[in-house]
Amino acid sequence: MKALYAYAAQDLRLEECADPAPGPGQVRVRMIRGGICGSDLHYYNHGGFGAVRLREPMILGHEVAGKIDALGDGVDGLSKGDLVAVSPSRPCGTCTECLRGLANQCLNMRFYGSAMPFPHIQGAFRETLIADAEQCVPAGGLSAAEAAMAEPLAVALHAVRRGGEILGRQVLVTGCGPIGVLAILAARRAGAARIIATDLAENGLRFAREAGADATLNTANDPDALAPYTKGKGRLDLLFECSGADAALGNGIAALRPRGTVVQLGLSGDMRLPMVQITAKELSICGSFRFHEEFSVAIALMCKGLIDVKPLITHSFPLRDFNTAFATASDRSQAMKVQLDFAEC
Repeated sequence: MKALYAYAAQDLRLEECADPAPGPGQVRVRMIRGGICGSDLHYYNHGGFGAVRLREPMILGHEVAGKIDALGDGVDGLSKGDLVAVSPSRPCGTCTECLRGLANQCLNMRFYGSAMPFPHIQGAFRETLIADAEQCVPAGGLSAAEAAMAEPLAVALHAVRRGGEILGRQVLVTGCGPIGVLAILAARRAGAARIIATDLAENGLRFAREAGADATLNTANDPDALAPYTKGKGRLDLLFECSGADAALGNGIAALRPRGTVVQLGLSGDMRLPMVQITAKELSICGSFRFHEEFSVAIALMCKGLIDVKPLITHSFPLRDFNTAFATASDRSQAMKVQLDFAEC
């Protein structure tokens, strides 16, 4: 079986790896589609992000879907041939944070394709994957490409939960990559009255408009584009910061009204905070990290036609063309979500 390993920045290798049989409570999934995430791109382009660095070869990938082709003992509710989305979230269930109900903060998290712990947690860009049955959410009625979008959609849904009451609120989304656009879709589904989106690139803003943003602002062309929203003490209620950029965070905070909320999703290293504004305007700041139970909700919303992710899937490449796929995904001027097609190895 082949798997896609990252050795270092710009050093990806398609190599053989073990292909075991599923054990009790497990299934074997033959991969069909895998989406290239921002964290995969950080490993590809930079060898990691912030303090997280590759220290050994690691299989990339955590946005995956495929069909079950083998069942271990004791598996109920799943059958051979089922299309499933595979959640990469594998909390231990027994640590302090899990017992507090914070599965996404698990102290022993085994999240696919993560160099945070060492040894690294190997990822899911492989021809077949052994997964716990409880990780697999049936996705009948969806394409494999849609099902592989469950993971990034779950990230956006978790962020919306972290933001609190959305109904009727004025929302700002900074950074219109896949997570930012999915945050727009999730916030609209949650009842946001008005959504303003900012980005440095027109391609992302185009997708934001198609996803339902009421206003899209190119802050590369006009660094003061948010100025009308900063009048008085600010005009907006809620910021989803999806870029991980200091400038986006600072400008977004300036546009929030007193007692507004910042939800920080973007991860690109430590960021500076304008503490005087935060204190004087009594802003609430919360992080949003991964997800857990939102994964199955993401599948349900897509299956019911309540959120449509198809327009975000701009490219797919056979697994053997992984270098072209990653180079395309790194070019925000042409790509939104790039997927690997494992049916064409």
